[in-house]
Amino acid sequence: MKDVFLQATMGFGLLVLAADQVAAQQGNCAPRDVVLERLSDSYGETRQAIGLGANNAIVEVFAAETGSWTITVTFPNGATCLVASGQAYETLAETLPAKGNDA
Repeated sequence: MKDVFLQATMGFGLLVLAADQVAAQQGNCAPRDVVLERLSDSYGETRQAIGLGANNAIVEVFAAETGSWTITVTFPNGATCLVASGQAYETLAETLPAKGNDA
């Protein structure tokens, strides 16, 4: 279980690092309201998850009933950048195993 947590933590860390690179590419970034309107109007995506990344960057996952999904990072300056997108989004409700159970 510790390995899964470590992998998930590393994955989010890589997303935030990737977001720094994306921020340098202005073609993938726009004001937050513009990005959210585009995700909603063009793809029917709504926010499904949110977290705070490095340097107070806000990492969000948007998804639609069609299965499309997008991960964005919003920086303190207000710029929102697209980090990743894809298909076949699923919401999971997994529970943690009981303590002391390394299964």
